[in-house]
Amino acid sequence: MQVENTHPKCFLGLLSCLFLAGLYVGSLYVWRSSSPRDHPSVIKRRCASVLLVSAVSPAVVKTWMHWADVKVDVSVWELMGLRMDGLVAASILPLLLTIVFYLGPLVHSAMDNPKGFTGEMQCALDVQSWRRCAGDAVWLRNQVVAPVTEELVFRGAMLPILVPCTGPTGAIVTAPLFFGIAHFHHVIEEQRLGKESMSVILLVAGMQFLYTTVFGAFTAFIFIRTGHVVGPVLCHSFCNSQGLPDISSALQHPQSSALLFLYLLGGLLFLVLLFPLTDQYFYGPIPICSLAPPPASVC
Repeated sequence: MQVENTHPKCFLGLLSCLFLAGLYVGSLYVWRSSSPRDHPSVIKRRCASVLLVSAVSPAVVKTWMHWADVKVDVSVWELMGLRMDGLVAASILPLLLTIVFYLGPLVHSAMDNPKGFTGEMQCALDVQSWRRCAGDAVWLRNQVVAPVTEELVFRGAMLPILVPCTGPTGAIVTAPLFFGIAHFHHVIEEQRLGKESMSVILLVAGMQFLYTTVFGAFTAFIFIRTGHVVGPVLCHSFCNSQGLPDISSALQHPQSSALLFLYLLGGLLFLVLLFPLTDQYFYGPIPICSLAPPPASVC
């Protein structure tokens, strides 16, 4: 690899990430519409826009590599996590790790289901339910298009650009900031609809920035540790389906003690398994780590 950690190259990297974030968010507003963001026509147009941005993101990475004079022995696709080596493990283990974190919420949901765990499994395996979901524009946006495009752009494209400058650990911290800030565009629509005061809108936006940044750091960690984008995509989709853990509801539940124990147990198991389930042993050599200046501890 030929790369030096110089200020001009870092500046180019930050500009490239800003360009990608601006391109992604800007593509949502090229369509003029008075309809809300959940209207099917708005969703279809915006999905087309972000899919196009995702398609051109490899060209942005390639252009940055040319301008920054970065040379590696792997392809842009491999740097962006699109590779076959370790694909099965990358599709299963990070998702398993995320499910472990949601142990409490999953048991909570099963307790509240009249049919218990059997009912939860029946819902998860119901073919008709999946068919209805596939025809729902909101579901497709939240569970398919958003996870795929956001992970490709904000992890697959940005992390290779940032790693030569910041190192893997710095990239895990820096990239999610672009992801969190990108979600502030919801303020524009909330203000246009006028359903809430500006103080409430900003408070909600601030909370959204916080949890999207934390989540972005998690998927960035998964990306760098596995060298695959499929894990972050599946984890993103799963988290979108579950939402934030509802601890306040658990506190009011008749079985609150058991639920709180499971919420805590899930968090502890997540921390214990975080490094073992993302060990390079399962995924082979990590292409993005070839960009990292020493010491590349996370790699």
